[in-house]
Amino acid sequence: MARRRRKALPKDPVTATITGLSHEGRGIAQVDGKTVFIHNALPGEEVSFKYTFSKSSHAEGEALEITNPSPDRVSPPCQHYGMCGGCSLQHLAHPAQIDHKQKTLLEHLQHFGNVVPQTILPPLTGPTQNYRHKARLGVRYVGKKDKVLVGFRERNGRYLADIDSCPILAKPMADLITPLSELIIGLSIKEQLPQIEVAMDDSETALIMRHLEPFSDEDLTAITAFAEQHHLQLYFQPGGPKTIHKHYPADGNERLSLNLASENVTLQFYPTDFTQVNTDINQQMVARAIELLALSPEDRVLDLFCGLGNFSIPIAKRAKHVVGVEGETAMVERAQENARLNKLNNTLFYAANLAEDCLSHPWMQLSYDKVLIDPPRSGAEVLIRQLPKLNPNRIVYVSCNPATLARDAGILVNEQGYQLVSAGIMDMFPHTSHVESIALFTRAHNGKD
Repeated sequence: MARRRRKALPKDPVTATITGLSHEGRGIAQVDGKTVFIHNALPGEEVSFKYTFSKSSHAEGEALEITNPSPDRVSPPCQHYGMCGGCSLQHLAHPAQIDHKQKTLLEHLQHFGNVVPQTILPPLTGPTQNYRHKARLGVRYVGKKDKVLVGFRERNGRYLADIDSCPILAKPMADLITPLSELIIGLSIKEQLPQIEVAMDDSETALIMRHLEPFSDEDLTAITAFAEQHHLQLYFQPGGPKTIHKHYPADGNERLSLNLASENVTLQFYPTDFTQVNTDINQQMVARAIELLALSPEDRVLDLFCGLGNFSIPIAKRAKHVVGVEGETAMVERAQENARLNKLNNTLFYAANLAEDCLSHPWMQLSYDKVLIDPPRSGAEVLIRQLPKLNPNRIVYVSCNPATLARDAGILVNEQGYQLVSAGIMDMFPHTSHVESIALFTRAHNGKD
C-alpha cells in the first residue's frame, strides 16, 4: 500500500488573532476553521506566524512578529529562551503565569472530575530564578563545533541546546555550564559522557557523571582538580544505577542534607534520591499540608507515596502515630533513617506497590484519622478506590498533574462522599507549564472536622 504524502506546510507567514492560552502555554488561534497552537503568542495579540506542523484536527506554529503585544508580555530573563526546552513561559509575566496555572487546575477539576473546590487556596510562590536544585543535564560533543554542549534539550527535543548559562538552576550550578564544557572537552572520553545529574542541598552541590568508558589517569586528575576548585561532591556512574559511587572528596559521607527550618526537621538523602527540585516551595508545601491536615496529638496519619519522609517526619512531630508507605525499598530505608535522625519513635514505614490491590497489607489493617497522598503523575486511582476501607476523616492530596488529581477528586467526591474543601497551586516550576497543586477533602457532614 502506498504511503500517503503529508501535505506541505504553507511557506508564507500567516496572520492570526490569539484568543486563548493552552494548558501548556501556547497561544490559541482559529485559522481557516482549524485550531492552531502558536508558540510565543499570548491572548489578545495579533501575530504573524509560520506553520511547523499540521494535521486534520489541529496545527502548530511559531510566532514571528507580534503586532500588539499583550500587557502580560515580558522580556525573557534567559538569553537562550525559545531555543532551550527547559522553560516555556518566560515571555509571560510571573503573576500571569500564576493566574494561568490556577485557571488550568480549576478547569481540570471541573472537566475531568466534575468537582469545584469550596475555597481556592492562595498560591504558593517563591523565587523565579535560581530555584532548581535538581536536574539531569545532557552532555554531547559536537565535532563540527569542536565543543561540548552541557544542558537541556532544545524545545523540539531532538538536540541538546547550545547554552552557556541557565538562570533557573540554583547557584553555583547555574554558573558551571561553561566551565563543565571546558573541562569535558579536554578529557580523553569526551564523546562517552552522555549526562550529568545535579543534586544540591542547602550548602553542597553534587554531580553524578555518567561515563561509558573508563577515565584515564589524566582525566581523573583534571576532574578531581575541578571538583576541588568548585567545591563539588563528585560521583561516577560507569553502568547502571547500582554502579554510582563517590569519587571526591573521599570522606565516606555520601549524603546530602535538607533542612525544613520551620519544622525543625533535617532530612538526609543520596544525590540520586527523589527530592523536590524547589526547596523554597517545598518548605511552604510541607507547612501547608500540615495546616490542611489540622493535626492533633491524638491523630493517626497515613502518608502514601512517602518517599524519604518529606511529609512523614514533620507530621510525626505533631501526631500520635504516622505510617508511611512507598514503592521503593531504598526510599523506605531512607525514611526510617530520617525518623531516627530526628529522634522519632512514633513512625512505621512499609514498602508496597501502591498501584496494586493493597487491601490485605498489614498497614491497611490499621485505623487512621487522616491521610496524605503525594503520588506520581499517574495519580492514585487504584489506591483511592481502596480508601473506603480506612474511612479517613480528612485527606490531603498533593499533585504534580492536575488531570489525574481531577480524576481522583471525582472519585472521592462523586463516589465516596467526600467534599472538596479547598485546592490551590504551588509554583514548584516557575516559567514552565507544570502545575503542582494541593487539595483538601473531608467527609461530607463530618462531625469530627
